[in-house]
Amino acid sequence: MVTRDPSRQDAQEILEQLAGPAARLRDDQWAAIEALVVHRRRALVVQRTGWGKSAVYFIAATLLRRNGHGATVIVSPLLALMRNQVAAAEKAGVRAATINSSNMTDWDAIHARVRGGDLDVLLVSPERLNNPDFRDSVLPELARDAGLVVVDEAHCVSDWGHDFRPDYRRIRTLLADLGSDVPVLATTATANDRVVADVAAQLGVGGLDTLVLRGGLDRESLRLSVVAAGNPAQRAAWLAAHLDTLPGSGIVYTLTVAQAHDVAALLRDRGFPVAAYTGATEAAEREQLEADLLGNRVKALIATSALGMGFDKPDLGFVVHLGAPSSPIAYYQQVGRAGRATERAEVILLPGREDADIWRYFGSLAFPPEQLVRKVIRELDGDRPLSTAALEPLVDLNRSRLEMVLKVLDVDGAVRRVKGGWVGTGVPWEYDEQRYRTLDDARRREQQAMLDYQVTERCRMAFLRGQLDDPTLAPDERCGRCDNCTGERVSGDVADADAEQTRAALMRPGVELAPRKQWPTGLATLGIALSGRITDGPSPGRVIGRLTDLGWGARLRALLDGPDADVPDDVVGAVVKVLAAWDWAQRPTAVMALDSATHPLLISSLRARLAELGRLTDLGTLRYAPGHRPVSAANSAYRVAALNGAWEPPDALPDGPVLLVDDRADTGWTMTMAARVVRAAGATDVLPFALAATS
Repeated sequence: MVTRDPSRQDAQEILEQLAGPAARLRDDQWAAIEALVVHRRRALVVQRTGWGKSAVYFIAATLLRRNGHGATVIVSPLLALMRNQVAAAEKAGVRAATINSSNMTDWDAIHARVRGGDLDVLLVSPERLNNPDFRDSVLPELARDAGLVVVDEAHCVSDWGHDFRPDYRRIRTLLADLGSDVPVLATTATANDRVVADVAAQLGVGGLDTLVLRGGLDRESLRLSVVAAGNPAQRAAWLAAHLDTLPGSGIVYTLTVAQAHDVAALLRDRGFPVAAYTGATEAAEREQLEADLLGNRVKALIATSALGMGFDKPDLGFVVHLGAPSSPIAYYQQVGRAGRATERAEVILLPGREDADIWRYFGSLAFPPEQLVRKVIRELDGDRPLSTAALEPLVDLNRSRLEMVLKVLDVDGAVRRVKGGWVGTGVPWEYDEQRYRTLDDARRREQQAMLDYQVTERCRMAFLRGQLDDPTLAPDERCGRCDNCTGERVSGDVADADAEQTRAALMRPGVELAPRKQWPTGLATLGIALSGRITDGPSPGRVIGRLTDLGWGARLRALLDGPDADVPDDVVGAVVKVLAAWDWAQRPTAVMALDSATHPLLISSLRARLAELGRLTDLGTLRYAPGHRPVSAANSAYRVAALNGAWEPPDALPDGPVLLVDDRADTGWTMTMAARVVRAAGATDVLPFALAATS
C-alpha cells in the first residue's frame, strides 16, 4: 500500500490509463488533485466542457484508495452521465457502481458492496440522498468512511444556477455530516460569478476554506451561427435540406417533447436515420439511443434538454437548436456537447417567434404562492405520514409541482420523507417571497440575454463567455470563428418546393387524445364516490394538433388566443381531414358542443358546421349548471371534484355515439366528466374532439 504523498507522476500514470498514453495532466488538474489528496481540502473546479473534470475525481479517488481511504461518492444528476463515468472508471481499473432509477433490482447488492468495502466509486443520483432506506442505512456509513465526495454539475446546487434542482440542496446536509478531513470536489462548466460564490459558500459549510479553480471557457472547435429561417415549417425544411451537409453525427435540440417527435418523424420520412430522445423516453431506450449516437448508427438524436449534462461523445460533429433555450448559460451547456475532440463542429441556432411563448409556459410552473405551500405543511401536521398520492387530493397542486414543493420543504427542514410518505417536522418555515421574486427577475434577464444573443453583432462565443463571467475574457475579444467574426453567414433560404413539402407534412392534422383510465386517488376525501378504473368515460378522441406542434401549433395558438368568432374555413377543413382518418368502431350519429366561457361562438359554429357536413344530429350545447364555471384547479382530484355536477343534464339523447366538441384539451378530466353526463343521458359512446391539446 502507498503511504507517501502521491506525486504528479502518479497522477499522470492514472490519467494515461483513463485517456491513453498521449494524455497530459493539466496544471489545474494537478492543483485540484493535490488539494484533495495531499491537503484534504474542498475545491470547486469551473472549467469548460471537455477540459477533463472527471479525470480529476477519478485520479483522486484512485490515489486515495491506494492510501487506504474509503470509497468516493459521486453525486451525478443524469443517467447518461453515470453510465459514461462507470465506463471511464473501469478503464482505470476502478471498481465503480451506480444507484439510480434504472437499476433498482441491483440496489441491495450494491449496498452490500458498499458495506463490504468492495467499491472504489459509488455514483448516486441526488434524489437517492433522501430515500429513507438509503439516507438512514447507507448514507451514514458513506459519510463516515468516504475517501472523497464529488458533486458533479455543481451549478445544480445553487438556486441561481440554470438547472437548479431541489434535491441537490440536500448535499449541504451531507457535507455538514462529513468529517473535516474528508475532501470534497465540486465541478461544473456553467457557473457565473454569483453561482460560483454560492456553491463555494455551500462547500465551505462549517467554516472550511474552498479552493476555487476557474479556467477559460472558449471552445476553439465550435463554429457558432444564428440562422433566420422563418416559421416552424421553414425551419424544419431548412434542417431537412441541410442535415446531410453537417459533419458526422450530432444532436438537434427542440423545446418540447411534441416537437422532438414531429421533427424526428419528418426526417425519417426523408430517409435520415434519426430518433427522438425526450424525458418521456424509457430508461432502457435512452441507453440504446445514446449507444446508437456514440456508434454513429444515427445521423442525429432529436432531443429535448433531457439529453444534456454528462453525455460524452468526443467527436460529436454538430448541435442544432430548433428554437432557443431560455438562457445563454443553458445554451452554452448544450452546445458544449459538440467538438470535444474534433477540429471543427457546427453549432447552429434557428430561433422562432414562438420560443418566448414556450419560455412563459415553463415559467408558469415555478414555485407556488405561499397559501398553497402552507396548506401542504398543515396537511402534514397529523400523526401519520401521507404519501404523495394521498396528499395530492388535499391540496390544489398537480403531482409534479407538489413533488417540487415537498422537496423544497424537505431541504428547508419543514417536512421530512419517511417510510410511508411525508410528515411535518414542526420546524417554523418562512416563505422567502423576495428570493422567488428575485429569481423570477433573473430568469427574465436571462431570456432577454438569449434574445440579445440572436441579434448581437459581437463575437458570439465572447457573448456566451461574458454571460458566464469567464475570468479570462479580454475586452473586445473575438473568437475568429463564428458567423459574426468571419462574416460567413449561413443562409436560411430553402427551395419553395421543399418548404411546401415540409409544411404539408407538418400540417397533416390529427393527434390522438388518450382517455383517462383511472380515477385519481383520494376522491373520497373530497366527498366524491369514485375510485378505481373509469368505466363510463369517453373513447379515445382526436385533436387537430398540439399548441406546441411545429405545424399546427402556431395557427391554433393564434386561433385560441384571438377574439371569439365563427370557425375559419381552414380549421373546418383540418377538422374534416381528422374525422375522415378517424378509425372509430362506430361512426357518430350526433354532435354536441361543450359550454365555453372564452370561445362560445367558435365552438358552437364548429358544432353546426360538423352537423351539416357530417349529416349528424345537432344536439346543441352541454350547458354549465348554475353556479358552475370552468375550473382552474391544477390537481387531478380537485379538478374531478369541481367538475362533478358541473353541467345541466341534457334531455334524453338518441342511441348512438356522440361527437363531443371543445376548444382545447388539457388534463383530460373535462372530457371525462362531461362524457359521463352525456352517456347517462343515453349516448352509447362519446367521441371527444378538441381543436388543440395543450401538450
